[in-house]
Amino acid sequence: MAVNPTVGPSLLRLEFPIAGCALVTLDRPAAMNALSLAMRKELVATIDDLQNDARARVLIVTGAGKAFCAGLDLKELGVSGDLASTLEPAEATDPVAALRRFPGPVIGAINGAAVTGGFELALACDLLIASETARFADTHARVGVLPGWGLSQRLPRLIGVNRAKELSLTGNFLSARQAENWGLVNRVVEPDRLLAVASTLAADMLSASPEMAVAMKRLIDDGAATTLDRGLEIERERSRAWSKALDPAAIEARREGVMSRGRERP
Repeated sequence: MAVNPTVGPSLLRLEFPIAGCALVTLDRPAAMNALSLAMRKELVATIDDLQNDARARVLIVTGAGKAFCAGLDLKELGVSGDLASTLEPAEATDPVAALRRFPGPVIGAINGAAVTGGFELALACDLLIASETARFADTHARVGVLPGWGLSQRLPRLIGVNRAKELSLTGNFLSARQAENWGLVNRVVEPDRLLAVASTLAADMLSASPEMAVAMKRLIDDGAATTLDRGLEIERERSRAWSKALDPAAIEARREGVMSRGRERP
């Protein structure tokens, strides 16, 4: 997989593996990519900059080395003079909020352990592709800190309340295969195929119109955040508004493209 030279800040690597797709790699492998304050600021700034970058219609997030992300840097927290302020999810240091702001699809390529804050970072992605070596754990209860990046709400909605309680109240690790069985990850692949599979999936997403990818993601997210009845109302409202601007000729051209793609793929 060819990539462009590194252009990101020192604690991250920013690359463009295919046209229209940005790859952000957390790059503190010796610290299991733990999220220091400096790293969080760089990650937020990088993601926000990519919102308006035409080269980044799809975003892939992964980690360097053996871990995806070990969560907040506990060594840094242990010497903090103002722990409450350090843990407060301020906009400039909240990478989960930055990922949620990104308008296009976000693919988490989970290469290794995703623990606590790293788990929350994974949950902020739109979908997850996991290496066979990936594993997940929520150690908030063991560390003595309540989650502030959405884990207590997003995890139960993905895998069910009882399973979420099992993970969060024990701090036990969940393997990649079990995570797939529970519906947490979309698929599990061999470690050396992780980024290639994620990039292929990104390319499939990039084959859709840019406006549709953004609108469809927002529609699914907004509907999932409310009741089914309200979600159906939102869908009808937006469908009606969208249809008023449709060009029949453009629909016909896209129909031909969809049919051609169907003939090419089994």
